[in-house]
Amino acid sequence: MLQIFYDSQEFFLLKELEKLGPRKGVITQSVKDVVQSLVDDDLVSKDKIGTSVYFWSLPSCAGNQLRNVHRKLESDLQSGKKRLAQLVDQCDTLKKGREASVFREEALAELKSIELKYTELKHEMEQYAENDPAAFEAMKKAIEVAHSAANRWTDNIFTLRQWCSNNFPEAREQLENMYKEVGITDDFDYVSSSSVPLCSMGD
Repeated sequence: MLQIFYDSQEFFLLKELEKLGPRKGVITQSVKDVVQSLVDDDLVSKDKIGTSVYFWSLPSCAGNQLRNVHRKLESDLQSGKKRLAQLVDQCDTLKKGREASVFREEALAELKSIELKYTELKHEMEQYAENDPAAFEAMKKAIEVAHSAANRWTDNIFTLRQWCSNNFPEAREQLENMYKEVGITDDFDYVSSSSVPLCSMGD
């Protein structure tokens, strides 16, 4: 496609390029995409004149573009070399005091052994976590609080039932049916402390 522009050094509409593209081996359906990619790479210029969009490219423009690319690559190369030198210096600095020695190898071996032991102890602690006395004591206190709360609400329910019976004696049967529907049956009563099991943490 670039050769079409270079040979003619003229301005083209997209329709014209779609006719010329196949002569250079570019199928008509892909001419638009190829030309757009050349525009994106600044190898082909594009401008709208009136209602028409024209494309053009001159050999001198391509030369300038390549020279610009070359300058950028040269700049990137110099920056890369400078960064490499900095990293080499940093690496040399970090190596100081870390030279291979018998003492260093022994210290690293000891460190690895300590890390393995730490991992083993950590796993062992996780196994015993379920029987932690502090956690078990906290559970006992939580059960006591729940037991007290359950009985407090039971007392509230009994008080409410008594109030309903006193104020609506004619609706006693309907009230009893309503109590049963919400789970308040004849065996509804306070929770005794002996009925609250203290299970182990693992249960």
